[in-house]
Amino acid sequence: MTPVPEERARSADPTRASGYDSFAQGYSAENETSLFNAYYERPAMLELAGDVTGRRILDAGCGSGPLFAALRDRGALVTGIDASAGMLEQTRLRLGTDADLRVADLADPLPFPDNAFDDVVASLVLHYLRDWEPTLAQLRRVLVPGGRLLVSVEHPFANFLGQYLAENQTNYFQTRNRTEEWTMGGQTAQLSFWDRPLHAMTDAFAAAGFRIDVISEPPALPAARDLFPDIFDESTGTRFLCFLFFALHAD
Repeated sequence: MTPVPEERARSADPTRASGYDSFAQGYSAENETSLFNAYYERPAMLELAGDVTGRRILDAGCGSGPLFAALRDRGALVTGIDASAGMLEQTRLRLGTDADLRVADLADPLPFPDNAFDDVVASLVLHYLRDWEPTLAQLRRVLVPGGRLLVSVEHPFANFLGQYLAENQTNYFQTRNRTEEWTMGGQTAQLSFWDRPLHAMTDAFAAAGFRIDVISEPPALPAARDLFPDIFDESTGTRFLCFLFFALHAD
């Protein structure tokens, strides 16, 4: 089993879990119909996953469980973890009491044996972590040899254009902390993100023993164009700069 550095246990960010606890119900409702989640990120992750019948999948950072539910409906054997107990309460409401759900932070050692899963999906979660190295080592440990890690993260160039150029921050190549105030369901919380350049992501994957098979910037679902006419026009189709997707294999 891969050893875990002692400092790993101190690397979790408690404000992230408490932030999501505070607006778990509102976030869950927003996730059901939003452009970013329902018509873009979740369909793209399911497309990357393909046929998952009978595959043991860890939903790492499962939130309120919509991706968990979709994978389970497609025949996968899914386990979900999240740092937010409040979000897992929403997942229980969605999935029932028999769903395999555990409170666990990706910044801490994972509570699973080696080679426990065929796939790991990490949906919009890695960008909350300053240090990817110990987390990716743990995800590699719990995957079978040849297993898949499917990742979505905030697109590094979208963040750079959207915030840092506006603030005259021109060094795209640094790993940078960013805080945002989110309000959902009438509740507001401060969330902390870590933006990093593309090469830092791919270097981290390679160092952890993953082979990159796909880097994708997919379009949203066709229905998004009619539902969100202010976002799309004739020139863009249903493509927009938002998230970046990876399909990786454990060597």
